[in-house]
Amino acid sequence: MPTYQFKAMDSSGKEIEDVIEAINPEEAQAAIKQMGYYVMKIAVKKDRKSKAAAAQAKRGKTFSLGRVKSKVLTTFTRQLSILQDAGLPILRSLKILEQQAKPGALKNSLIDVCDNIESGATLSEAMSKSPKAFDRLYVNMIKAGEAGGALEIILQRLADFRERSESLKRKIKGALTYPVAVICFAVLILVFIMIMIVPSFIKIFADFDTDLPMMTQMLIAASNFCVSYWFLIPGIPFGLFMFVKMTRQFKHGRIGWDLFVIKVPIFGQLVEKNIVARTMRTLGTLVASGVPIIEAFTITRETAGNAIFEDLFDSILNSIKEGESIAVPMRANSAPPFHPVAAWWWFFFVGGPVGLLWYMVKMKQKILDDMVVNMVDVGEETGELDKMLYKVADVFDEEVAVLTDSLMSLMEPLIIICLGGMVGFIVISLFLPLISLIQTLSG
Repeated sequence: MPTYQFKAMDSSGKEIEDVIEAINPEEAQAAIKQMGYYVMKIAVKKDRKSKAAAAQAKRGKTFSLGRVKSKVLTTFTRQLSILQDAGLPILRSLKILEQQAKPGALKNSLIDVCDNIESGATLSEAMSKSPKAFDRLYVNMIKAGEAGGALEIILQRLADFRERSESLKRKIKGALTYPVAVICFAVLILVFIMIMIVPSFIKIFADFDTDLPMMTQMLIAASNFCVSYWFLIPGIPFGLFMFVKMTRQFKHGRIGWDLFVIKVPIFGQLVEKNIVARTMRTLGTLVASGVPIIEAFTITRETAGNAIFEDLFDSILNSIKEGESIAVPMRANSAPPFHPVAAWWWFFFVGGPVGLLWYMVKMKQKILDDMVVNMVDVGEETGELDKMLYKVADVFDEEVAVLTDSLMSLMEPLIIICLGGMVGFIVISLFLPLISLIQTLSG
C-alpha cells in the first residue's frame, strides 16, 4: 500500500505535515478529512524503490532538440482519445503510448508526464511541465476537461481540431510545392545560360566590333554580373530572409511586415483567411470545452501568429474585461490603422509610388468581415457562441481550399508566361545582333 505525504490545516488554522497509508489518493484525502483536517497538498511519498523506478524511467530518455512535431502530437492525441474511450486509466494509456513512441521529444515528455502523475499531479499539471510537447492551448483544454469530468470528449475535440489544422496545412504546402520547385529549377537554368552560354556569344559580338541593341546590352550586363558575382545569387534570398527576420524582432517591424503580408493580392487573402479559420476554430474549441472566455481569448491571441490579429484580440480582450460584448470591439477594430513600416515594405517590394498607392487603397479593408462579426453577435445572443465560431471556421476553411485551388490553377500559366518571356528575351537579345551581322555581310 503506498504512503502519501500530506500538508493540511486543522480547525484552528495550524498547518500540519504528516504521512498516511491508503490505496489511492482519494481514499487518503477521505481519511485525512475524517481526522478533521483540510487537505492543502498531497503526494506519494518517494522511497528508494520509487526513486529507482524514476531513475530507470529517466534512463529511457534520449537526446532530442526542438519541439514535438505537430503531426506527431496530432497522432498521439487521437490515440490517447481512443484509449480513453475504451475506459483505460489515464496513466496506463500514457504508458502504453510512451512505450510505442519512437525515441525523441514526445517519448521524453511522456516519461516526464507519467512520473509527475505517479507523484500525485493531475494530467494538466504534468503536461504543463513539458512545454516542448504540450502548449498552453493543449494544457488548458485538458484542464477544462478534468474540471468538467469530460476528459474523453475534450480529447476527441482536441484531436479533431488538430487533424483539421494539419489537413489544411498539408493542402497549402502541397499547393505551394509545385510552383516553388518549378521556380527554383527555372532560376538554375537561367543562371546556367547566363554563365555558360551568353559569354560565348559575347566573344562573337566582340570579334565583329558592331553596335549592339539595347536588349543585348542589358543581357550582357546581366551575364557579366552572374559570372562575376555568382556566389551572391543564393545569398540574395537568404539575406532578404534574414533582414525580414531581424525586422520582425522589433514590435513595429513585426506589425508592419505582418500587415504587408495579409494585404498582398491573392497570397495575402490566403494567409488572412487561414488565420481567421484557425483562430475562430481555436476559440470555438476552447469555449466549447468550458475554458473561461478571458483565458480563451488570451490563448487564441497567442496562437494567432500574426501581429495584426494579436492586436485585434488584445482590443477585444480589454473590452471584455470592461464588461462589453465580443461583437462590438470586434467590429470597431477590424480595420487595421495606417502603419509606416507596412507602407515602406509596399514601396520597397511593389515598385515605389505604385506600391504605396496600392497600400493606401487596400488599407481600409477589414481583416474580419461583417459576416464573422454578425455570426459572433448571434452566437452571444443565443448562447451558442462555440457553434457559431465552428461555422465561421468551416466557411473560411472552405474558402481557403477554394482559394488554394484557384491559386494553383493561376500559378501554372503565370509561371509558363514568365519563363517564356525570359527565354524569349534571351533568344531575341542574342539573335538581333546576329541578324544585323548577316545583313551586313550579305550587303
